[in-house]
Amino acid sequence: MNSPDTRSDPVIFSLNSGRAFATRVSQHLSLPLGEHEEREFEDGEHKIRPLQSVRNRDVYVVQSVYGDRQQSLNDRLVRLLFLLAVLRENGAARVTAVIPYLCYSRKERKTKPRDPVTSRYLAQLFEAVGIDRMVTLDVHNHAAFQNAFRCHSEHLSAHGPLIDHFLPQLQGRSVTVASPDIGGVKRAEQFREALVGRLGQPVAHAFMEKHRSKDLVTGSAVVGDVVDRTVLIVDDLIAGGGTMKRAAEAFRRQGAAEVFTLATHGVFATAAAEALGSAAISRVAVTNSIPLPPGLDTGPFQDRLAIIDIAPLVGEAIRRMHDGNSLTELEP
Repeated sequence: MNSPDTRSDPVIFSLNSGRAFATRVSQHLSLPLGEHEEREFEDGEHKIRPLQSVRNRDVYVVQSVYGDRQQSLNDRLVRLLFLLAVLRENGAARVTAVIPYLCYSRKERKTKPRDPVTSRYLAQLFEAVGIDRMVTLDVHNHAAFQNAFRCHSEHLSAHGPLIDHFLPQLQGRSVTVASPDIGGVKRAEQFREALVGRLGQPVAHAFMEKHRSKDLVTGSAVVGDVVDRTVLIVDDLIAGGGTMKRAAEAFRRQGAAEVFTLATHGVFATAAAEALGSAAISRVAVTNSIPLPPGLDTGPFQDRLAIIDIAPLVGEAIRRMHDGNSLTELEP
């Protein structure tokens, strides 16, 4: 930041598990990452405390909440809540949770009798520890995210960095942007409109029919123009990869020349490597909102996988929030 008064600069913190990404964000801001201690106890409890004063400072905690072999997402969530709480308790002027990948965001409504609305419960937990603002990236349901939080909330999109990556490969091609299901049509349309503005040519749209009941997924009808076209399948996340595989194979059967799969969050469950290794998929692109699971970059689709860095996007959002400026210009 450009201020000569260091107390006017924001302070960036992260859990140890998110340090690599948060360091890239802090480097974009030309700031050091805040120092803290995470101490483990024999009974499984832990303690987290900042090692520097945060009194009257504008504090941003950058941390995705996901599960991996080292920690469950619930463990990581509790640690994050404790860190946010202790920063507030130690006199931070404002505490902003910057959560590129926010867990439980897919459970935002009741689909069966007595179902939980877990995304709302999660919002209540964050608000209970005293955050002033929540920031996330390409959440599953934008409206549900806004409605869940009573504190100030901001929603960022990684569509711009994803378009930047693919733009040179799409010049001069007939392109279709597709959703892998009806529920994602609005998201895909937002991506398509942004791509049209950058590519300077018409871009078609399509989607695939999909029905889910319990663990059974059915439907493979394709709606839209895909014949002899480069199809970009856009979604918010890739977990098991089955949805992307089914959609890519359906589009190829309908005559697509090639299929690229794009998602903001690479959750990548165990079966993802096999699913995304399908011959129907030419490219796979996700951001670094979640670290790549160990060994995944040596799987059957390693040569097709691109990891897009969104640390500059997150860093610029923090800069603008700290300076009191609009985030609108960050939209693709």
